[in-house]
Amino acid sequence: MQHRLHPARKYPYGGSKTKPLAEVTQNAMRVLCREIGLVDTIRFVGQFTVGYGDYTAERDDLFGNMTLEAMIAEIKLRQGQATAQP
Repeated sequence: MQHRLHPARKYPYGGSKTKPLAEVTQNAMRVLCREIGLVDTIRFVGQFTVGYGDYTAERDDLFGNMTLEAMIAEIKLRQGQATAQP
């Protein structure tokens, strides 16, 4: 397999000078966006993102002892309010 060399580089895998990680990331994102598009780039990068927080505690804070029926009613109420606003 023939490697295409960047004109300013001597070696196909970055040469002897190490770039800052931020620059490598920016270049990689630019290449991904160009080659597979923005949406697929976001989807691809998202699979490596680690979540944060405690979902169980947040869920309990948000919903407490609400029943499924109460949650559905709240959703419908909010949807109705959203469509009624100009």
